[in-house]
Amino acid sequence: MSYNLLKGKKGIIFGALDEKSIAWNVALRAKEEGAVFTLSNTPLALRFGNVKELSEQCDAEIIQADATSVSELEIVFSRSMEIMGGKIDFLLHSIGMSMNVRKSREYDDLDYNFYHKTMDISAMSFHKMIQVAKKMDAINDWGSIVALSYIASQRTLNRYNDMADAKAMLESIARSFGYIYGREKNVRINTISQSPTRTTAGSGVKGIDALIDFTERMSPLGNATAQECADFCMVLFSDLSRKVTMQNIFHDGGFSGMGMSLKAMTQYKKSLEDE
Repeated sequence: MSYNLLKGKKGIIFGALDEKSIAWNVALRAKEEGAVFTLSNTPLALRFGNVKELSEQCDAEIIQADATSVSELEIVFSRSMEIMGGKIDFLLHSIGMSMNVRKSREYDDLDYNFYHKTMDISAMSFHKMIQVAKKMDAINDWGSIVALSYIASQRTLNRYNDMADAKAMLESIARSFGYIYGREKNVRINTISQSPTRTTAGSGVKGIDALIDFTERMSPLGNATAQECADFCMVLFSDLSRKVTMQNIFHDGGFSGMGMSLKAMTQYKKSLEDE
């Protein structure tokens, strides 16, 4: 259902890969809500994903770019403003990657070259994106910037590894830049701490099925889906959230507020009985 929340608004969505990705769902919802926008991802992602299909569905031009490159980000913003005829109103950062996680390196045995790439791709790219936008004056007053985070930024979760450090940095950037951008341009910056979601990247993480089952049992409302996360992004992009900034908002069915649920305890007791 459309509420025309983004009617007349322009944006850039970074990170859409395929139908499972949150950014993909955000793009579809933004289109439904009346927005126009461009899509951006790396050449490799564009080659292996289905972004062209999304581009056609949303009538959105694709601008390939490495989000860790300031010069390429400058092209994304300048080209987007050219295509849409002016400054943008919203920006989504849905980017993350860890070779340490992919290669099952434990946290006390990290490859530091991989570690640097994790931080650059998953967190520093967010700072670069915002800094480029601000220097180019690419975002309208009262614009909205959103990045996707995860509760491992604040609590230790087995096997999330160096991505936890990246998410902690991501949330810190939102606070630090949120103060500056808000003070000077009324631009708000927030992160969404989403439930574990079976995206293409997430599906490759060892133990993801067990984690999703656990959080589903623990959350009083159940896990939030990619589609539901997209719905929440619409609120943060819209004028309904004009005074919300510098926040990490848990969109996880209540998981972040729980200690132990009845469903999780029942399952735990069954496993004890089976021993």
